[in-house]
Amino acid sequence: MIQKIGVLMGGKSAEREVSLRTGEAIYKALTNLGYQTVKIDVHNDVAEQLIKEKIDLAFLALHGKYGEDGCIQGLLEILDIPYTGSNVLSSALAMDKIATKRMLIQAQLPTPDFSLINRNSYYNKNKDEICQNIIKALPLPLVVKAPTQGSTIGISFVHQPEQLPSAIENAFKYDSSALIEKYISGIEITASVLGNDQPEALPLIEIVSATGVYDYEAKYTVGLSEHIIPPRLEQNKQAQIQDLAVKAFMTLGCSGLARVDFIIDEQGNPYILEINTIPGMTETSLAPDAAKAAGISFENLTQKIVELALAKSK
Repeated sequence: MIQKIGVLMGGKSAEREVSLRTGEAIYKALTNLGYQTVKIDVHNDVAEQLIKEKIDLAFLALHGKYGEDGCIQGLLEILDIPYTGSNVLSSALAMDKIATKRMLIQAQLPTPDFSLINRNSYYNKNKDEICQNIIKALPLPLVVKAPTQGSTIGISFVHQPEQLPSAIENAFKYDSSALIEKYISGIEITASVLGNDQPEALPLIEIVSATGVYDYEAKYTVGLSEHIIPPRLEQNKQAQIQDLAVKAFMTLGCSGLARVDFIIDEQGNPYILEINTIPGMTETSLAPDAAKAAGISFENLTQKIVELALAKSK
């Protein structure tokens, strides 16, 4: 029997502000559902806070490093506190885009071709030669990402060879490696997946950004992106994407709620870009919109996530 739920929010990552918004929305929903709920802003003293508050369940509203990467999950395991979402390993794998891509390839699931370079190799060797070899292997245009960041933090689009060095160096501001990925022009689709052992994909969403790029600003500024439900795709194509989303979710061993992001190329081929194990739950977020399209209110979605966490902890 749950006596008290702690909403873990904020944290130390570059996505702190979004996490606070997600946490506030979840806190309100849980309170409206009748749960005794406390907000816990995650800092270095989080272990002491958790022990002091004596919570029965941690509802994770953290995004990015230390929240979505398995760190807080490991601490909760040590403290024997059940928590929402994916376990330590699944969280760590999904947070690292390189590890995710390797898992997807192993499972024969489609993901864009990629290369990677670590910071030491880049700065200790011939940078021009490294960039030339990347462009030979992966023709322009390219997308350069910081592999362990979320919300498109540290991402750059490279259309000319001379743009590649600065894009790589921008990724190094956030990570010790840079992920260089083939840029695929097409339709951006996201699939939210809900469940544990028998997960189901919620209705798909097509994302259209007012700026042409679904970046951090477009994601979290009201009016800068449009969510089209259902997407402008044939029904059989939608079913294929939902099936791939569930397979990706299960390949990484996810649980609770996760979001799988896709790009659909001009020939209609879907490619998995990444998996988010703690999707945003703000007023502009995708997962709540997908749930709403399935007839699940924000409060009911929150309740289902709690139930899935309890089922996982038994």
